[in-house]
Amino acid sequence: MSNASISETTKQLLIDTLSLSMSAEELSEDTPLLGNFPEFDSMAIVAVVTQLEETFEFTAEDDELSAEVFETVGSLITFVENHTN
Repeated sequence: MSNASISETTKQLLIDTLSLSMSAEELSEDTPLLGNFPEFDSMAIVAVVTQLEETFEFTAEDDELSAEVFETVGSLITFVENHTN
């Protein structure tokens, strides 16, 4: 899967999982996640990680899931890219 495809799929997964009323184009890689969306709480993080693992067929280890991964949309995309390439 190409990096552009990973990016678009990850953005759409975030929108769907958090039930955000926006399009993938409105999420830039610089868009902050933690603290920016009230919907993005600990339960949402678990749901997002689960969806990413199922969609991209990888397993994230607990010690890999730091606040830095969820700092921005771009940092989350990079995390997914590192697990799929």
